[in-house]
Amino acid sequence: MGVEWYAGERAHRKQRWSARASLAAVTLAVLLPLLYGGLGGVLLLLTGAAGLAVTVAGLWWTLTRRGAPRAAAALLAVTAPLAVIAMFDAANLLWVVLLSLTLWVLAVWSGRYALRSTGLRPVRVKEHRTPPPLRPFLVMNPRSGGAKVERFGLREKAERLGARVVLLDADERRDVTQLAREAVADGADLLGVAGGDGTQALVAAVAAEHGLPFLVVSAGTRNHFAMDLGLDREDPAACLDALTDGVELHVDLGFAGGHPFVNNVSFGVYGTVVQDPAYRDDKVGTALGLLPELLTGQSGPRLTARAAGRTLTDPQAVLVSNNPYRRDDPAGLGRRERLDSGVLGVLGIRVDNAAEAAGLLLDPEASGLTVLTAHEVVVEADRPAIDVGIDGEAFVLPAPVHCRIAPRALRVRVPRLRPGVPQAQPPLDWRRLRKLAAAVGRTAVTGHAVGGSGRRGWTPHR
Repeated sequence: MGVEWYAGERAHRKQRWSARASLAAVTLAVLLPLLYGGLGGVLLLLTGAAGLAVTVAGLWWTLTRRGAPRAAAALLAVTAPLAVIAMFDAANLLWVVLLSLTLWVLAVWSGRYALRSTGLRPVRVKEHRTPPPLRPFLVMNPRSGGAKVERFGLREKAERLGARVVLLDADERRDVTQLAREAVADGADLLGVAGGDGTQALVAAVAAEHGLPFLVVSAGTRNHFAMDLGLDREDPAACLDALTDGVELHVDLGFAGGHPFVNNVSFGVYGTVVQDPAYRDDKVGTALGLLPELLTGQSGPRLTARAAGRTLTDPQAVLVSNNPYRRDDPAGLGRRERLDSGVLGVLGIRVDNAAEAAGLLLDPEASGLTVLTAHEVVVEADRPAIDVGIDGEAFVLPAPVHCRIAPRALRVRVPRLRPGVPQAQPPLDWRRLRKLAAAVGRTAVTGHAVGGSGRRGWTPHR
């Protein structure tokens, strides 16, 4: 009992001092420019903020102009931050700014450490123990992810573990949905894919339809679905361990106009850009060629999105995701906190000018950004069909497009030992940090500390 009390008191003391360090660091970060540079230091900081706004405006003009105006805007976006740095250096305040930024980083890190230790436990995803499959069937795309199937010997390992493998031929376009259905008719008791997220979604829908487990092998380029499942993206072969030593996670599956998606469906700018045949070979050049008209409304459909009682009118982009993406943690952008919440994430963007573009970056609550969650999303257009990007693949769907989510419809079989998903950082709450810093003894926390682990075999839950 004495040992436990000592360990608990030690953890609480760390928490208190982390909160105090965070408050001290943020105070110094704010006061340092004023104390050292006086009024001139404050004016330079305001100039720095203005320089950031000018940089964002320059980027907006770069995307929405052509020819000489685009070149001038790009030059402005590059020179504005350089000019601000030169001004700070000339006033001998550059080191003050760098030290102030460092203190801000320390304040954020210390504050989140203190808040992370207050008993706020991450959401746990239930693991289901099920027997290994007897007749697994896998589709593998040899071209996906820079030929990962061949480099990691995925076919050979899967076949050694008893799976039947079909390799997609680059010269022969095959219907992977039909392949999966034929495998089910032939007695397959697990369906899996080594390839991109678009292929994953098609086969996952067949697995969900027949109530079969689904295996994800991270052999794609980005592997967003595998990342949010906590799989090893650096070693796709490790995903095959689920065939012999695995557990099941029951996760949601999204549908857009009847088409399944495991990550997201994009309407508007990206949905139109991805339709261009040149996009696959020249993403940047194709996007720069199409964006001026798309962002200014001269081309592309006029969209209206309805979700959760809200209406988004004329957004340039709407992203509907299978569970919402994280927004409060820069390190976690592009990740989803969980895959079984039973709701779609909705992100709508409307920017009409450079000032609104700058505001979108500087203000997380900017009016041009709409963030919602909903069980269903309806996207309408001023034309009979809408260009859509579903898990990165180009589709043209009849309008309106109805997006929905099937809660926990997909049984995903994953290795029992896997890296897992990093725990989301708690949002900074300065009022709570002040209370923690002023607390005495064991009143500093409200529950047990939650630690992290990076070792393989520990599965952090979402």
